[in-house]
Amino acid sequence: MTETTQRRNASQDGMGAPGTRGSTAIADTVVAKIAGMAAREIPEVHNLGGGMTRAFGAVRQRVPGGGSGVTQGVKVEVGERQAAVDLNLVVEYGAAIADTAADVRTNVINAVERMTGLEVVEVNIAVDDVHLPDDDEEDEESEQRERRVA
Repeated sequence: MTETTQRRNASQDGMGAPGTRGSTAIADTVVAKIAGMAAREIPEVHNLGGGMTRAFGAVRQRVPGGGSGVTQGVKVEVGERQAAVDLNLVVEYGAAIADTAADVRTNVINAVERMTGLEVVEVNIAVDDVHLPDDDEEDEESEQRERRVA
């Protein structure tokens, strides 16, 4: 004699599937970190943030426990099902800014939607600066001067 087990359909008892019971809240900082990392994956993006933001970020990174600054230059608004992202970029000299912005926008939307399930309604990009090759030499020189003084 064969024994059969009958599974009760969750919708018959008034309950949904296990994956739909309850709610999930995603913090703004989570979306901001995902967006910041996704924007930095584009090779033509040198950094995120405006001049003052980058200056404060550099100081914050030198302080122990100050954080990595992944969300520097990133502002998000997160609702229950949608998110909007604002980015401030510094692009490498010679990069096609419109193409770089499109690449960043696509990468950010794909990453946020894939990882959070939220619909990204817009990614606004402001290009605040262009990184020149000479800037690296100046940064290295100022860091060496700071080390000598300390």
